[in-house]
Order: sequence, then C-alpha cells, then structure tokens
Amino acid sequence: MPPTLASLVHHSALKLTVRAGEGRLDVPVRWAHVSELADPVPYMEGGELLLITALKLDAEDPEAMRRYVRRLAKAGVVGLGFAVGVNYEEIPEALVEAAEEEGLPLLEVPRRTPFLAISKAVSAAIAADQYRAVTAGFAAQRELTRQALTDGPEGLLRALAAQVDGWTALYDASGAVVAAAPEWAGRRAARLTAEVERLRERPAPASAVVGGAQEAEPSGSGGSARYDDRVELHSLGTGRRPRAALAVGTAAAPGTAERYAVHSAVALLTLTTERSRSLHAAQQRIGAAVLRMLLAGEPDHARAVAGDLYDGLLDAPFRVIVADSAAAEPDGDPFDGLTEAVESAAARAGEAVLLVPEGERLVALVPDGGAAAAACVRYAAALEPARAAGSVAPDSGEQDPLVVGLSAPAGPIAAAAAYKQAEQALSVARRRGRVLVEHEQLAAGSVLPLLADDAVKAFADGLLRALHEHDATGRGDLVASLRAWLSRHGQWDAAAADLGVHRHTLRYRMRRVEEILGRSLDDPDVRMELWLALKATTPD
Repeated sequence: MPPTLASLVHHSALKLTVRAGEGRLDVPVRWAHVSELADPVPYMEGGELLLITALKLDAEDPEAMRRYVRRLAKAGVVGLGFAVGVNYEEIPEALVEAAEEEGLPLLEVPRRTPFLAISKAVSAAIAADQYRAVTAGFAAQRELTRQALTDGPEGLLRALAAQVDGWTALYDASGAVVAAAPEWAGRRAARLTAEVERLRERPAPASAVVGGAQEAEPSGSGGSARYDDRVELHSLGTGRRPRAALAVGTAAAPGTAERYAVHSAVALLTLTTERSRSLHAAQQRIGAAVLRMLLAGEPDHARAVAGDLYDGLLDAPFRVIVADSAAAEPDGDPFDGLTEAVESAAARAGEAVLLVPEGERLVALVPDGGAAAAACVRYAAALEPARAAGSVAPDSGEQDPLVVGLSAPAGPIAAAAAYKQAEQALSVARRRGRVLVEHEQLAAGSVLPLLADDAVKAFADGLLRALHEHDATGRGDLVASLRAWLSRHGQWDAAAADLGVHRHTLRYRMRRVEEILGRSLDDPDVRMELWLALKATTPD
C-alpha cells in the first residue's frame, strides 16, 4: 500500500514527532512538497505532506494560522511537517492549536532531519508500492491466463472476481449475461443490460463506469453482495460493433494491481473473441458447403461434411430462414441485428444453427420449435410497427430494407423444398409490406390475395381481352355468362337460371367463348385459368 503519515512517523531514520491530528495518521501520502509561500494552495493537487520552516509566516498569530491551516485542509493537504531549530526553536502554539482545531496532522521535524530525507522516504515508499502492484499485476495476469486456458471464460471470470475482491460478468453480442462470478452476480449484472447496449453503440475499445443502486440480494446468495458497488463496463473485440462486454463490480475504484488484472482480462477475452470470430468465419464456410449439398439433394454427404459441428441439427426437423435486404445499410451489415438475435438465442439454449451469408441474402437453418426460430420471429415482430408506419407501402415498387421468409418444418431430404418454401414466403412478405411471413400462413390462408400481383393482373387482362371487346359491341354478355357457368361448375340449368336466359342460349354463348379464345372449356386447366383471371380482374 502507499506510504501514510503513520509509516513516516514510524520511520526510524526520520525521527518525526506528532504534535496534532494523531487520529488521522492513516491517510495515504501522494507526495512530499516543500513550500514557504504564505498561500501554497494554488500549487497543491491534494494528498501532499507539506514541509515548511515558516520563513514567510507569522506562525505566532492565532488568526493567521487558523486561516492558513484551513486553506491547506480544504485543498486536500494530508499533513504539515514543521522544521524546528530554523526560524523557530519549537512549533508555535498558535499553529499547534490551529492544526488541532482543523484535525490536520502536524509533524515536528528535528533540525538534523533534512526535508530531502523525508521526500526520499516518500518517493521510495511510492516506488516500492508501485513495484508491488506491478508484480501482483503480472502474477494476476499469469493466473488469469492459466484459468482462461484450463476453464475458459468462466474460469477467468472467477479468478478476476477474486483478484479485485468483487464480482464479474460476461455479456454476449445481444447484451445478455452468459457467465458471472460469483454465482449471485448474475442478478446484479442483468440489471445493467441497458448500459451494455449503450456501450456497444460506441466503437471498440470503449469503457464506462456505472454507479450501482442499492438493492438487496436474497438471503443465502452465497456471496457478500455490495449494494452500492462501482461497476466498470468494457467492450470486447476489435470490430465496428463489439461482440461482447465485461462488467467488473467493486466497492471502490480498483488499485494499480487490480487495474492490471482488469486490463489483462480484457485483453484475454478480446483475444478469445477475435479467435472465435475467425473460427466462426471458418464455420460459415463449412456451413455454406453443407447447405449447397442439402439443396443439391445430397443429405448424406452434407452430414459427413458437417460431422459434429452442428450438433444434431441435421438429425431433427429444422426450418429454413431466407432473409433479403435490397437496401444496403450505410453503417454495416444489414443482417447484424437478425444474426445477433438468432445466434444469441441459440447459444443460451444450447442449440446449433447454420447461418450462411449469400450476398444480399442470409440463409439459416434453425431447429424447429427452438429458441433460435422464436428469436427470429420476435426480431421481425419488433420491426413490424415501424414497417406498418408507412416507410414502404405494399406494391409500391420500393424494396424493404429487411424481408424474411420462414419455411415449414423439414428434414435433410426435403431441404430444397423447404428452401423454396422460404423463398415463396419471402416473396409474399415483400409484396404485402411485411417483415416476416411463415410458409404455413400461406397454406392456411387463401390464394386469392396473391392475385393482386401486377403480373397476374396483366395475364388476366390479356386472357379476357377478346371477350371484353366482344361484349363492348353489344352482341352478348360472354364475360358474365362465363362467370356464372364456372361458378355453377358447368351446370347448365342452374347457371342459365342465374342469368335469366334459356339453357340453349347459354350453350351458344359458351361455344362462342371457345371460338373467340381458341380454347376448350372441357379442359380443367383452361377452366381454372379463366376462373382465376375473372377473380383477378373483377373480384367479388
């Protein structure tokens, strides 16, 4: 620890005597400074032992001494050393009484003890304290490294918490707590999610200090929880957006040794994060190969390449996610938010996921009914209000910045079909101005809303144009007759009754439809196309 007034008084070579303020000798001394100025306060920083001979002071004037001592105490001076036998044979009582009143320690310095000896003693003690701190810091670094290598981040967090006599926590890219030490610290760390989110918006490396609010931990928590702790937050990673964050909670600001330990932990965790990023990139390349094999109908080869990497993902039903972003974001990857949400949820649930960036698309395989699929749906739902606010209107021709399609559950053999389902759902989501559409929603709904597509309308207009032109001449009502006949499934009497005409008249009109279109109404495909065309042009 740094030198104190008590350690200087006990220094056998200095022969110092306490004349006032004996109850405050445990205060640390930051430096020893000599000044004979009547007002040295402008040159003080706080924490000094001021050494004087009273060359320019009227040390026998009680009022002058009270003012002098009061200014020194307010400036943070921790003690006053008075050399006797120079200007005064002994310390004047006025100065002693002023020091006693203010509670400022007053040390008598004998004539044979030069001020330089006191300064050297303080300097040597400070240097020794710094050396001890550095040595302790290197020892802590070795211990943290050993724990990181043997027990991973969890072991490192436990060692760091012991080093700083506090608690530690590690957050993932989404701001969720993934590990904490001691165990009770997870509750405390979870309350700082908002602060971690703000920190992640700043370029790495970034740090912040958060004061803790008083909060009671449950009895039997197993740790000496601090309710008014000081928490340091440090971002981890070297990318544009930090991939993790470290929280360190202590009762007070860490000392030099503790600071070394914290910096070592940040470096080790950053190294782990960057190494994980490289492994993640390699895993993505393997994932891309696995996906290509699945889509090519080679599930056995895909399993062989994946090995244990995806931990059973291909052995159970999964869903295919296809996300598209036609509008590139100026500040980075448009899929960052979706990727973080899916990966973080999967990590917390212990699920394996396969994510493959494909240019302006992101393709993912996630377990059916798992946390990752649910996180994707929640993420899209959170974006839906802004989309519904009208930034992009359906059928406007503009592209949504993020559109997601989600397939029905499938297995490796049906991966290509699931991919097609996800693409179809994505296409519908874009057309409807939605962020996400699930393929089951298409199957459970009606096909008629899909007829609003401009291409379908153009096809319908072209197919029925000749009939509309015939009716425009006043030579019959072929379009209405065709609609009535199709709606009655080809029943002549029922359709003729709906139109109020004889069935022979209706038969004649249907022959004219066949002649004009050059197509047979006996063909079910022709009947289907005509019915959809009628619905697309004049829905009822």
